[in-house]
Amino acid sequence: MNPEITPWKTLHSTLVFDHRWYRLRRDHVQLPSGQELDDYFVSVRPDVVLTFPLTADNQVVLVRQYKHAAGEVLIELPGGVIDVGETNPAAAAQRELLEETGYTSSEVELLLQVSDNPTKDTNRIYFYLLRNVHQVAEQNLDPSETIEVLTVPLADVEQMIFSGQIRVSGSVALCLLALRKLEREMA
Repeated sequence: MNPEITPWKTLHSTLVFDHRWYRLRRDHVQLPSGQELDDYFVSVRPDVVLTFPLTADNQVVLVRQYKHAAGEVLIELPGGVIDVGETNPAAAAQRELLEETGYTSSEVELLLQVSDNPTKDTNRIYFYLLRNVHQVAEQNLDPSETIEVLTVPLADVEQMIFSGQIRVSGSVALCLLALRKLEREMA
């Protein structure tokens, strides 16, 4: 028989680091056994949107950019944080796609909401499929961003994953999820 899993009880929380780019919370928790931990650290992170943008002629819009923590230039799907005050993740997905690539679409479908690292991070990631995307503007990037926009045939995306060209975890997951959904629709 499986034991019942009981959530931990938070006895006290303190925000120990509060910067616009990173927030860290220290929780004092009590486990179901009664044991207390006074140093459970949690990254308080904003929710994120990630898009799988597909053109009418079956091209996937990807971005290529430098990621400092990894120290590498990586290919991934367009996306970013849901800004403070934004209450509609789908609108945030459209905004991020437009800012990073200049592409837009009114056909926005939520495929899945996931947790990236639920052990230490508070945020959720919203995976969206955007169909019939088309370019309507130039990129509108932050001063710290340099992003190259790539369009890749839908048929090449899976090979890009398995060859390691696309290897950011959220992008891998959303690509495979979107490919599976599109494959099922064609069957």
